[in-house]
Amino acid sequence: MTEKPILPGPDGIEPINLKVALEERYLAYALSTIMHRALPDVRDGLKPVHRRILYAMHQLRLSPDGGFLKCAKIVGETMGDFHPHGNQAIYDALARLAQDFAVRYPLIDGQGNFGNIDGDNPAAERYTEARITHTAADLMEGLEEETVGFRPNYDGRKMEPVVLPAAFPNLLANGSSGIAVGMATNIPPHNADELCQALLHLIKHPNATIEKLVEMIPGPDFPTGGVIVEPRENIIEAYKTGRGGFRIRAKWDKEETARGGYQIVVTEIPYQVQKAKLVERIAELMTEKKLPLLGDVRDESAEEIRLVLEPKSRTIDPLLLMESLFRYTELEVRFGLNMNVLSAGQIPNVLSLRDVLRQWLEHRIDVLVKRSKYRLSKIEHRLEVLDGYLIAYLNIDEVIRIVRFEDDPKAKLMSRFKLSEVQADAILNLRLKSLSRLEEMEIRAEHDKLSGEKRELQQLLASDDLQWERITAEVKEVRERYSKATALGRRRSSFADAPVIDVDLDAALIEKEPVTVILSDKGWVRALKGHVDDLSKLDFKQGDKLKHAVKAFTTDKILILATNGKVFTLEGSTLPGGRGHGEPVRLMIELEENHDIAEVFTYQPGRKLLIASTGGYGFIVPEDEIVASTRKGKQVLNVTEPDEAKLIVPVADNADYLAIVGDNRKMLIFKLEEVNEMTRGKGVILQKSKEGNLADARTFKKSEGLSWVDSAGRTFTMPWSELKEWVGQRAQAGKSVPKGFPRSNSFGPVF
Repeated sequence: MTEKPILPGPDGIEPINLKVALEERYLAYALSTIMHRALPDVRDGLKPVHRRILYAMHQLRLSPDGGFLKCAKIVGETMGDFHPHGNQAIYDALARLAQDFAVRYPLIDGQGNFGNIDGDNPAAERYTEARITHTAADLMEGLEEETVGFRPNYDGRKMEPVVLPAAFPNLLANGSSGIAVGMATNIPPHNADELCQALLHLIKHPNATIEKLVEMIPGPDFPTGGVIVEPRENIIEAYKTGRGGFRIRAKWDKEETARGGYQIVVTEIPYQVQKAKLVERIAELMTEKKLPLLGDVRDESAEEIRLVLEPKSRTIDPLLLMESLFRYTELEVRFGLNMNVLSAGQIPNVLSLRDVLRQWLEHRIDVLVKRSKYRLSKIEHRLEVLDGYLIAYLNIDEVIRIVRFEDDPKAKLMSRFKLSEVQADAILNLRLKSLSRLEEMEIRAEHDKLSGEKRELQQLLASDDLQWERITAEVKEVRERYSKATALGRRRSSFADAPVIDVDLDAALIEKEPVTVILSDKGWVRALKGHVDDLSKLDFKQGDKLKHAVKAFTTDKILILATNGKVFTLEGSTLPGGRGHGEPVRLMIELEENHDIAEVFTYQPGRKLLIASTGGYGFIVPEDEIVASTRKGKQVLNVTEPDEAKLIVPVADNADYLAIVGDNRKMLIFKLEEVNEMTRGKGVILQKSKEGNLADARTFKKSEGLSWVDSAGRTFTMPWSELKEWVGQRAQAGKSVPKGFPRSNSFGPVF
């Protein structure tokens, strides 16, 4: 029997464009990820998995004051009824809600091993137990009073809440993080007392500025403490736009030790940093000699964090030691702010601090209105029943007769006493033993009490002012429960300005040693220890020779001018040692094969340089402007082939004249002020020459004369009185060099 071919036709097979199908399916996946997995709801601050875990625990009647239940049971209920995903994913989410080092106000009270700040995993779900905390109870307060909408669960068997009533501002209090498709969210935790203070201010002043709100909410409050060193203006801008970040540093103190020494004790580490990995990383950096100021690190933590850092010597400044650790380790981290949340559970958008607080208040108003309407309907039903009871009490004998002897007592009661169906059912459902307690005074007392409550609720529903008054009272209650005076509510993170260190930290972290940088003709670079004067015995690869030798220190930056006009920067401490022939410099910088190195020198801050091309063009550039931060270097002198960058020489202190000499042995002297100062460009013409290129240049002071070094190494100085015949203006050709000027057409070494 042959199989029928799968072709478009009457068998229900429909051809579909693959591009359209992929777009539709990917869009559905993206929307599902954004709305049902990764982004929290601005109203209750929860993602679906967390909301479902809490609701499942609510269904299991796990109250804050009740008993604990195995997490395996909770995970099973959540997975079976509401969240059909892996049990490990659910348990991981559950366990995190119980970790006081991960969640500022834990929503789950765990019993057993739920992990620790070292990064150890929680015990298996069969070993741990849990119940909800009072904070989680606040989130679910009024859940049975029709305050929020419900929707069918994944298989339609049960209903689950779309959002929780959230009497606690959970989104900002506990924060959230997640990665969706094309968007992400990252919200740090905050102090509940401060949030409530800002909410109360926002109720009174709906158009409050972010600056005013930041006075009450100065920044995040992380469960692990730490010191926030982000400038205030950056914090305000982050809260205005919903995007930004916060620099958090470990909290440390200096402890004096014997013999005048000291040690640093870290008592708080930044949020989401695993202590064990932090210590391990510090030890690795010490092994790699990247923390030369640190002598030892020890973890003496018990219940409280205590990391001990010992300096290499007691003369090391503790501030300098800590700054080096903040730079290279996770003792300082940056926590990003991206308040991308779901508004009304459907619209992903980035909100400002005021918008987040405002939308939570609007949700609370909505919950209040729905709860009041629910209570009003219950009161009206009860009043209707009480009216029926009162009629039954006043006519008890007739009611008993009708119930005993009539074929349809319900209909007879309704017609005889003009009762509603609800009243008739209530009377018929009365137990005989209740008749003795059915006294008129009790009925009327309850009726009056409920009537008064009904009037209050009707007034509440009719008045926006009364609704805001009620919300104000609720927020004040929350603020009182989570006051900074309580252990849970006290602020943990502090604020400080990062200290200003005058010392060059990069240089301080490198042991200063003299080196001689050797660059060969074929581009091999190495650093010999010490300042070597005799370079005649240097060994090079066959066919190679010395091109440049620069005396420097390991703390120096080595600047390289290439013939294409780019300047590259190398760190003296990273150059290969003097053993062997070194390494190709082109592995360290991105220099094209058709270009070569023109000059090598050490960086001196604040100095000015004259840079020039073979075509005679040049300008003065501040040396600070040519330091490159990447392998690609920095384009300084613009040259057009066949011209090349030829030289770069320092401008002497108080120099007022410039001497230029060309390959044609013509020299020109003119005022230095005629040369422009720039950071990048082609420059101005320094010397015109129909034949030959620019060979060398030197700045000098008129009163000191012009000096050069002859072939024998002797320095010759020509006074200004003898230089006048070469003095002219920029862009002239000049005259033949003075008698005795070196045949190399060079004034001699300058660096």
